[in-house]
Amino acid sequence: MANTPYPESYYAASANGAPPRPALQDDVETDVCVIGAGYTGLSSALFLLENGFRVTVLEAAKVGFGASGRNGGQIVNSYSRDIDVIERSVGPKQAQLLGQMAFEGGRIIRERVAKYNIQCDLKDGGVFAAITAKQMGHLESQKRLWERFGHTQLELLDQRRIREVVACDQYVGGMLDMSGGHIHPLNLVLGEAAAVESLGGIIHEQSPAVRIERGANPVVHTPQGKVRAKFIIVAGNAYIGNLVPELAAKSMPCGTQVIATEPLGDELAKRLLPQDYCVEDCNYLLDYYRLSADKRLIFGGGVVYGARDPANIEAIIRPKMLKAFPQLKDVKIDYAWTGNFLLTLSRLPQVGRLGDNIYYSQGCSGHGVTYTHLAGKVLAEALRGQAERFDAFADLPHYPFPGGQLLRTPFAALGAWYYGLRDKFGY
Repeated sequence: MANTPYPESYYAASANGAPPRPALQDDVETDVCVIGAGYTGLSSALFLLENGFRVTVLEAAKVGFGASGRNGGQIVNSYSRDIDVIERSVGPKQAQLLGQMAFEGGRIIRERVAKYNIQCDLKDGGVFAAITAKQMGHLESQKRLWERFGHTQLELLDQRRIREVVACDQYVGGMLDMSGGHIHPLNLVLGEAAAVESLGGIIHEQSPAVRIERGANPVVHTPQGKVRAKFIIVAGNAYIGNLVPELAAKSMPCGTQVIATEPLGDELAKRLLPQDYCVEDCNYLLDYYRLSADKRLIFGGGVVYGARDPANIEAIIRPKMLKAFPQLKDVKIDYAWTGNFLLTLSRLPQVGRLGDNIYYSQGCSGHGVTYTHLAGKVLAEALRGQAERFDAFADLPHYPFPGGQLLRTPFAALGAWYYGLRDKFGY
């Protein structure tokens, strides 16, 4: 049987040790079968195990193989579309409930790290950086919006203040969110997997779900075994393929690229990001960056629609890094990698149930680190019969991409080109 390793990345090279997790080779029974050992799946598994469920997790490759182990490592609150957009779409009552949950994911991460002693280089503080006066005005509105929903750990940064937190000349201001922050994403998911196993959960790696047998007692088939369960949670996101065709029709895998420099040394790292906050700009096609624990700059950006792997990631991302930090022109790039996230047309997550016993969450649209941890809690609540928060997500409207799977990639790329022009000319 094929053994799929982690792709080469800084995270894989610096990952904490993990035990072998053999592929499923038997027929087993459990209360809940979770498909996907990323943040969504493991967050669901942890909440379920803490409430007395038996849980088996199936992972096609290795724990955190997908976006959970390859992302920028930034803890960013809310959703890819903010609460005001949701409010205009669904009305104030549903938006109120979703708004109350918008800042919960980061708290769940911190609770998990503390409770299970997860070593993932957690740092507090995230900056939204404005390149134009219009973007700064948006941040001022965003601060008022978030404070309306009880989120108060925010500070607007004028041009002088933002120079104190990031040595980049292109920003006119920004907003600091002290409940944001950053982590080593693969070590976080590995720590969560260990927590699942400490509570009696079973994780099988190299065990892709190849077919779901639906019905009153659903069965998940793998190449060498099967899991009979009372409930199934589909948590594969951009790596689920066509396992559930009705979900694939309403989403599109997209790739984002990340590089990691050689270690910069304490002095240069301190000059670039004196408080060790993470940063993302306010463009539609945004750039994001932070320091690693060993003082590398991890810099990401760009989107490849349809999730193709670019031939030269460094050629795409290094110019973006040098635009922000020209002082790094002689710095070597040690790692370059790509990872896929799942985009929805609304850019809001898709949550729901197929039949009576197959639950799913997908489509974080690039905002997944915090949302996936919240999603696990919401899915676990639904399986326990507490569906109010689940229903608030499930009732969000979602639509298939125009033109179906054949045309969704060029249409999305055309839209991104348009918004990229708007970013470029400051609209």
